[in-house]
Amino acid sequence: QAQLVESGGGLVQAGASLRLSCATSGRTLGHDTVGWFRQTPGKTREFVSLIASDGIEKYAESVKGRFTVSRDNAANTVYLQMNNLNPEDTAIYYCGISSQYWTSQNVRHYDTWGRGTQVTVSS
Repeated sequence: QAQLVESGGGLVQAGASLRLSCATSGRTLGHDTVGWFRQTPGKTREFVSLIASDGIEKYAESVKGRFTVSRDNAANTVYLQMNNLNPEDTAIYYCGISSQYWTSQNVRHYDTWGRGTQVTVSS
């Protein structure tokens, strides 16, 4: 059973950067799409970014030009570099694996999740 562990969250000021990591054990990531989603209290989990097994990247409109997703298959880790953060980026960030869908932004198409890492951006 694959396990995902997110890390790298924290409390930063607007304009700062953070790099989130999604480390995997029990599964080789090379053949999977890995997505980043975020969630705030009372709201559904929303798509942020994904990187497919062939390297294709997708981003939500709200983060395009500020966030960059990457993967290190040898380390079984996916990263989310977040620059120029703003208070609207405050959320718990989750990574998930989609083993059956190539570039889906649908949270229901992700079958394995980490526990999340909190990102808080102050104004």
